[in-house]
Amino acid sequence: MADSQLVRSTTLWGAVVLGLGAIIGTGAYVSIALATEMTGSWVLLAILIAAFVAACNGLSSAQLAAVHPVSGGTYEYGYKFLNHWAGFTAGWLFVAAKSASAATAALAFGLYLMPLLGLPQVLQIPLALLVLLTLMLLVNSGVRRSNQANLVIIIISISALLIFALFTITTAEPVQREQVLNFDTAVSDGIGWRALLGAAALLFVAYTGYGRIATMGEEVMQPRRTIPKAIALTVIVTTALYLLIGYALLHTDLFTEGLAAEATEVALVALTEQGWLRFVLLVGASLALLGVILNLILGVSRVVLAMGRRADLPRSMATLNSDRTSAPNSVYLTVAVMAALALLGDVELAWSFSAFTVLTYYGITNLAALKVPAEQRFVPRIVSVAGLMSCFGLIFFIDMYVFIAGCVFILIGLLWHSFKRTRQQ
Repeated sequence: MADSQLVRSTTLWGAVVLGLGAIIGTGAYVSIALATEMTGSWVLLAILIAAFVAACNGLSSAQLAAVHPVSGGTYEYGYKFLNHWAGFTAGWLFVAAKSASAATAALAFGLYLMPLLGLPQVLQIPLALLVLLTLMLLVNSGVRRSNQANLVIIIISISALLIFALFTITTAEPVQREQVLNFDTAVSDGIGWRALLGAAALLFVAYTGYGRIATMGEEVMQPRRTIPKAIALTVIVTTALYLLIGYALLHTDLFTEGLAAEATEVALVALTEQGWLRFVLLVGASLALLGVILNLILGVSRVVLAMGRRADLPRSMATLNSDRTSAPNSVYLTVAVMAALALLGDVELAWSFSAFTVLTYYGITNLAALKVPAEQRFVPRIVSVAGLMSCFGLIFFIDMYVFIAGCVFILIGLLWHSFKRTRQQ
């Protein structure tokens, strides 16, 4: 049994790096601009709502990871504390949603890098495939090397964000300064609770990189102490950075006619006219997206590993390398799915679909956390109750077509799971 377990080599600092590396990417460089466009001055409140939901879900994840520290996250927690239906649904949603997110990030990487290198648009898909292949090799070399790469990516991408925020705030025009935190204008523009909570739902997705810490619980040293601290630190640092970016965006021309549409593609870069600042953001965004893809490959492959162990996927997915630092087959399958999605050229409404699947996934997380015996609990039950209510509350503010498509996707997965179990009996 010991030979089938991954080596515990990730420290508190390494776990925080994993969480930040998974978060500081599409969240910081794209979604906050979209949320600002949706809510105006209310974006800071939307960030705080998303942070509250993330904190509750993060603590529930920490509770579960501490008492059941294995690879697989809520997929494993659902099986242990709820039932096989809940466990499979969590794994099904996680693998599909995060694979789509990784494919989207790989395609978006080209949008940032190609202007830097003067490359034609036709190379976007080949570049995305090359990125996925390169990061696959890095992940299979072991998580320790992945952490080292993550650290470099995080330092550069956060530095670029700080430069953008500080420069934007200090050089804003007087008229822009007057509009910052102008809540009356937001209300007069018709921005209401639906837009606010819809933006919070999208921003919540930008926080959920901390889940990568829980899905890698089998590799974290002293998981009962390390995982809760790592998740708390990750949420705190992320919230502070997001608030700064949101505040800076309120000093830009985001709402001027014609610019908002452009911002949906390259977000912060579209708001930047200064050549040197544009270059800094292009470099920072490109590296941040690499960090997101790297951590998604890590996280999704660990869930695929767990599903292989339970035969929800072929058992060959659970085979480890000789050093027990990686599960190559699970990484190959993960990257193959991501590459197939990247070949489509785009993933329609990927961010909204991710919001639906992630909110459902963490709803299951909170349900599982409520089943942890009292003697093993260190997170109050009220936290998991708040997380559960927040998840299933925000999910109804997502686009209705995405909501219906997500429900159909879950139904297809459950039918497959039922078929597999029937054949095994």
